[in-house]
Amino acid sequence: MRYTPVYPVQIKQTMSDSDSYILVLDAPEMGKHVPVLIGESEAQAIVLAIEQHKTSRPLTHNLICNIMKEYQLGLKQVSIDRFDEGIFYSSLLIDDGFSERHIDSRTSDAVVLSILQHCEILMSMQVLEETSMEPGALEDNLPEHSDSDFADEAIRMLEEQLRQCEEAEDYEQAAEIMNRINAIRDINDDTIDDINE
Repeated sequence: MRYTPVYPVQIKQTMSDSDSYILVLDAPEMGKHVPVLIGESEAQAIVLAIEQHKTSRPLTHNLICNIMKEYQLGLKQVSIDRFDEGIFYSSLLIDDGFSERHIDSRTSDAVVLSILQHCEILMSMQVLEETSMEPGALEDNLPEHSDSDFADEAIRMLEEQLRQCEEAEDYEQAAEIMNRINAIRDINDDTIDDINE
């Protein structure tokens, strides 16, 4: 099976559902974009991974990375192998120093882990042919404000969490979220390019 590298380049909110997002994967060698439908929590996990945020306690994907490091497991690559009935099927290639194994994974989780572990994402050419579109083709089906970059989308999601914390009078958590918002605003616009290099 032939594969080509893809890179996460943008997250867009869908027009039909405010809790649904589209992760745009760029296949630069083919000049194509691939839209992957994900939920709000998955979108936030990808944004936080790309923006390299430190949290007071490890989030789920950070925990997985910590376990892998403790047991000397390496993530060699992520592959998006199949597309069936609107669902992308992915796998993680894990190396324990003696052998390599493929482990089934949700595509959104695989993308987050690839970002945190700085490893390649490969997409099957068959999947690319079934799901890709020309760059810019998504804009006609999405709201005008949806073309924000990762940092803008992270701030929007965190501001919603901040509002909920303030309503619940959870001021300690609200302060931490505010710190994360301020940290994102200070991040250089080249963060995504740095990760993809």
